[in-house]
Amino acid sequence: MLNLKNGNSPLFAVQCLWEGVRMLARPELRNYLLIPLFINMVLYTGGFVLGYHMVSALIHQFIPDWLSWLNWILWPLFFVSFLVVGFFSFALLANLIAAPYYSRLSAKTLALISGQPLPAAELAWDKVFFGELHRIGYLLLRLLPLLLLFAIPVVNLLAPLLWAGFAAWGMALEFMAYPLEQRGLAFAGQKQFLQQARWGALSFGGLTSLGLTLPLVNLLIGQAAVIGATIYVYRLSAPATESAAGS
Repeated sequence: MLNLKNGNSPLFAVQCLWEGVRMLARPELRNYLLIPLFINMVLYTGGFVLGYHMVSALIHQFIPDWLSWLNWILWPLFFVSFLVVGFFSFALLANLIAAPYYSRLSAKTLALISGQPLPAAELAWDKVFFGELHRIGYLLLRLLPLLLLFAIPVVNLLAPLLWAGFAAWGMALEFMAYPLEQRGLAFAGQKQFLQQARWGALSFGGLTSLGLTLPLVNLLIGQAAVIGATIYVYRLSAPATESAAGS
């Protein structure tokens, strides 16, 4: 049974994420971090290089030499666009590929913070993979209408705020899923849990989504979020005295 009294606290959620960052240095977790790190490096580097060449080609094709002074406007727009579009495209793709490794990282983190041995059997790879596909489908169905808001005059003034809220919710849903799956909660149960701990979840997801937009930080923020989410769920399920001692 999860105690949501602390779960709805933004401060509690931020503390758990920070502890996830600190636990990245634990030698026991090193082997569980390397493959997701490699996946993130390949995807983000590849996406950046591809985006750079695409935008460079478009600028040279459509901007005449006498308007070359516009480059100083267009390039910053490219970087902002990359951060926005890259947030979902590369973050969700990275999570899809790394989902089995994140699941193992969550299980190992739980073993470390609880003092219990690793479970004898891991979650089945196909169950983790299709669970991630389910979450991505849920997010994409809501992402497309949200993108259309940017094209509607006046309404588009609120679109960045709605995007930030959606990004926070999406990342909370993504990274909280791993420890919740360890507890046997399916997608519907995961959504219900996050809805009941809305402010804590949005704070956790908001900081995670911010980290995903920062170069270099985005290579490790996913792993830190998995660890932090595992700490978050564990402390909500631990007895009050144990939870207090852990914080």
